[in-house]
Amino acid sequence: MKAVKGRGTASSAGSARFNLPAKEADGDWLDNAGIVDGPRRNPATTVTEEHPRSILSFNKSPDIPFDRSINAYRGCEHGCIYCFARPTHAYHDLSPGLDFETRLFAKPAAARLLRETLAKPGYRPAPIAMGTNTDPYQPIEGRYRITRRVLELCLETRHPVTITTKSDRVLRDLDLLEEMARRDLVAVGISITSLDPSLSRLLEPRTSAPAKRIAALGRLAAAGVPVHVSIAPVIPSITDSFLETILAEAAAQGVRAATWIIIRLPHEVAPLFREWLETHFPDRAGKVMATIRSIRGGRDNDPDFFTRMRPDGVWADLFRRRFRVAAQRLGIGGPQIALDCTAFQRPALDGQLSLGI
Repeated sequence: MKAVKGRGTASSAGSARFNLPAKEADGDWLDNAGIVDGPRRNPATTVTEEHPRSILSFNKSPDIPFDRSINAYRGCEHGCIYCFARPTHAYHDLSPGLDFETRLFAKPAAARLLRETLAKPGYRPAPIAMGTNTDPYQPIEGRYRITRRVLELCLETRHPVTITTKSDRVLRDLDLLEEMARRDLVAVGISITSLDPSLSRLLEPRTSAPAKRIAALGRLAAAGVPVHVSIAPVIPSITDSFLETILAEAAAQGVRAATWIIIRLPHEVAPLFREWLETHFPDRAGKVMATIRSIRGGRDNDPDFFTRMRPDGVWADLFRRRFRVAAQRLGIGGPQIALDCTAFQRPALDGQLSLGI
């Protein structure tokens, strides 16, 4: 399949998981042939405003380090081909492929909904994770500023937050992050996959360039914001050669904490990733998938609790050892996130803080 410029995938096939009927392109035969309007090789990004009744999602997963999260957006214009959140677009009868990165949803009332949740008498604070599904600093954040308004509320109420992003747009909120860091209310992780801008444009076409993300790590560290580099995902024979150099670049910026995550290919992500490999790296597509299956028990993906986050086998052991040796040499450890949950001040719904907790 021919690549679409500026997009992670060219596929617009819908999901087959929910027994939905197959869809065909609308319009007459001239439109479909591209004779009248020309082929749609550069689909525009559209944003639909969504108005849910709540914004804070809770989970009981035993293998992730948070129990609540906020996703201000559905879909992500970054277009990372490996994104494990792609299958969520199938819930809307939209393609986990091209629709996921072009047909986005924004939740402009997120801060108001969060205020309502924090104001409830039974609410007990714990760090809210942002960026766990789609990126809170994807390009449309520049227009909607939803993430910023959520952070403003969290600073107001002294509520702790963790942020994961692939964008240096996080620096636009450095004023808030500095103040929250002084109160032990925030920790930031910036995800970097490679240091090659050409490879990055293929893997994650609308993310910030790797050099900008490295620089953002340095700005955050210099400002006193707890920050770590997340080498995620590590893709065998595609990005794993950058593991040590990413750590070295981060260390040079004053970063002293790092994590790594091997690629995961749930549901529709696996065929999309295979298609991407055949388009851009046909010479090694078989090797890449064979290595991934070797660390996932012979499958493209391991969905099981505990083991889904802990790859197994000789290749996984090799990556784990390489990371450990390089991190030790550079004086880098794991993130030590100890945020303050004791200073929380319950808000009133009129926008004022409550006197009691």
